[in-house]
Amino acid sequence: MKPIHIITLIAFITSLGSIICGLILDVEYAKKLVGFGVLGLFLIVFPLFSYYRWKDKDVKDYMITKENLDKMRENQKQNKI
Repeated sequence: MKPIHIITLIAFITSLGSIICGLILDVEYAKKLVGFGVLGLFLIVFPLFSYYRWKDKDVKDYMITKENLDKMRENQKQNKI
């Protein structure tokens, strides 16, 4: 496994563990545990996961341009025949 994948997995497990501990344990800082877990998911895990999944992709392949529309129309015509 790649290092960024391992870091993302560890951050996910830590955030999820923090949320679960905050919900299960009856301590005075339980709400802070849940909050830090959610914060970790949205500020650390999601950006790392997005970077890992999109780093080798070309954004132009996912944009609607005239060329891509023409390709989609050609594919539809070929599939109907």
